[in-house]
Amino acid sequence: MVGRSMRNLTVGAGLVALAVGSVLAEEWPDWRGPRQNGTSLETGLVSSWSQDGTNLIWKAPLIGRSTPVVVDGRVCVMSRTDDARNLRQERVACYDAGTGKQLWEHRYNVYHTTVPFNRVAWGSPVADPPTGNLYTLGVAGQLHAYDPAGQIVWSHFLTEEYGRQSGYGGRTQSPIVDGDLVIVAVVNTGWGAQNAPRDRYFAFDKRTGELVWVSTPGKNPEDFNNQSVPVVTEIGGQRLLINGNADGRIYALRVGTGEKVWEFQLSKRGINSNVVVDGNMVYATHSEENVDGATMGRVVAIDGTGTGDVTKTHERWRADEVEVGYSTPTAGDGRLYVVDNGANLIALEAKTGRHLWSHSLGTVGKGSPVLADGKLYVTEVNGHFLIVAPGPDGARELDREAIAMPEGRHAEMYGSPAVADGRIYFTTEEGLYCIGDKSKPYRRSKPAPKPAPAPAPKGEGPAASLQVVPAEVLVRPGEAAKFRARTFDAKGRLIGEVAATWALDGVTGSLDPASGQVVLDPKTPFQAGSVTATAGGLAASARVRAIADLPWSFDFESTPEGRAPVWWIGGGNPWQIRTVDGNKVLVKVVRDVGLLRNETYLGWPTASNYTIQADVWAEKKGRKIPDMGLIANGYTLDLMGGNQQLQLRSWASEQRNSKEIAFAWEPGAWLTMKLRVEVRANGCHVAGKVWPRDTAEPAEWTIEVDDPLPIASGSPGLIGYSPVEIHYDDIRVTKNE
Repeated sequence: MVGRSMRNLTVGAGLVALAVGSVLAEEWPDWRGPRQNGTSLETGLVSSWSQDGTNLIWKAPLIGRSTPVVVDGRVCVMSRTDDARNLRQERVACYDAGTGKQLWEHRYNVYHTTVPFNRVAWGSPVADPPTGNLYTLGVAGQLHAYDPAGQIVWSHFLTEEYGRQSGYGGRTQSPIVDGDLVIVAVVNTGWGAQNAPRDRYFAFDKRTGELVWVSTPGKNPEDFNNQSVPVVTEIGGQRLLINGNADGRIYALRVGTGEKVWEFQLSKRGINSNVVVDGNMVYATHSEENVDGATMGRVVAIDGTGTGDVTKTHERWRADEVEVGYSTPTAGDGRLYVVDNGANLIALEAKTGRHLWSHSLGTVGKGSPVLADGKLYVTEVNGHFLIVAPGPDGARELDREAIAMPEGRHAEMYGSPAVADGRIYFTTEEGLYCIGDKSKPYRRSKPAPKPAPAPAPKGEGPAASLQVVPAEVLVRPGEAAKFRARTFDAKGRLIGEVAATWALDGVTGSLDPASGQVVLDPKTPFQAGSVTATAGGLAASARVRAIADLPWSFDFESTPEGRAPVWWIGGGNPWQIRTVDGNKVLVKVVRDVGLLRNETYLGWPTASNYTIQADVWAEKKGRKIPDMGLIANGYTLDLMGGNQQLQLRSWASEQRNSKEIAFAWEPGAWLTMKLRVEVRANGCHVAGKVWPRDTAEPAEWTIEVDDPLPIASGSPGLIGYSPVEIHYDDIRVTKNE
């Protein structure tokens, strides 16, 4: 495999190396390949194939939307599953790259999201060759780390832990691996300083899942559905993460610390395509409204050596009105290849941006081209897989294969090809394909031994920044949390761990000032704040929350007016404590801007087998009536005003195993809602009831459902759609007997 230190090696240089007689079999650990630029150094790849068997080595049944990765003789994919009982789930699986035999799979539920089924598994996996691990991010926010055998090493549910937002569009960022870090970009509304929605970068330790740093370089997101995936490269002696943000800007961050180095304003809305880096040049595209006029779409070349806001200083060329909103470019042969939204393959001169030629691939362009063996391999949404020979003045189509579903319609293709070990792998809505020359034996029948990875460059003093790890922890009152401090030089390179002076801010407890071990007050059931380290004139902090085990009760009488409790996830501006009729209540306010539907999560994502109850009150103005509800164990009980219904659900857009009943109610009177989830050996039993407050609780449940695909755990929470105000009071959460 070509190492990450060779990311900026051009295809032309690689082919020179091959000409001296070596045969290079590359892996494809990242959705854009080993150099994260959509190029492969492999030769001898096929120029045509057919579904009836010509150069088709194997095919596996799959409902795919993203790009596979290939590592250690395994092809790993994300997909979605369906069956006659409508038991729809997201799926991660690995196959033998030589034979197509399935090695393992993991299926898990999709919930707390409005993403529809046909957009599930939009993100691509990423593999880490040194460990053999695989990392995936699901549409609902499940971040999983798998070992080579498919066992989960660690997991985070970013929705309940960090407030990751999941828009209906379903576009999902894919994780990346660099050194010891797994990094993912998500739009989130967390707690404390992360209440405001922003596109943030979360870096986790790839072996343990420990959160190392969080970076918020940008402004208010214009598009919650952006899917730009970070690219890591080295420019000017700095290892940089470069990515298009939900606010329409391109940012460069130091990988080790998340510190912002430069920014470039590209678009008025979110960026969905990756950048491509060649040497010091960063190529970026979009298809939204340009920032300096009413035209749509642009391709730019940015000199990546700057600092600060480089919008007006480091643009080297631009190609206007080229709408490349979803496909990521490929750089090679002195050209930049882009696929616009109308599926036109366009070649631009890399040095100047001069338009060289264009070639129609079809009607809808979403997949990103791959350059290998002098050919471009590219997909088109309406079921077409194409092999194109690019030249200086035009392109010659070598092969076009149309793939259809059994019922006759085209099989959607959103992902890109992966090139590895002399073969091309790609997914469609209809299956996972492996094409190649059948006369050539598979180059890797067993995992090839890998050399020890080269150590990261050591930082040199003086120290320029301090970092506290872990960056955030959630503990129970009285539990110990251990922090450590480490320094980085001015180029973001790790120098090492240092002794620091420690202090608590906003939380109470005991602290060992020498070791950085914290024990939050065992008598304080809920608190949130930070742990601060100082060393050598530098300071840094980490966030810490303490949340007690059940039971809980909140009547808000001792809570200051203003925002909801600080430890709640997503408990920012929409949720406020106010005094109403002499009592303090939680108010879901009407917002002038932003979403009217919001959730807030109150506690441990690992909570299971419990009941949540709350009093609720709704305002009515004209025909405006809100929805309001409770969340428990991944399930939602929603009292829907406009529909005059009561609904139990987990997956809002698909209504998987959901149930609703007619339920007439009028705003202006307090009601009590109760939701109970019992996790059983054969599934979950979910039950809800609603009754007028100040009357006896009915013995029978109002609505019940059994779920054969149980959600094993989940944080208690509240949900509300508030075109008018909603009030909540007397919230109680108890373990089931």
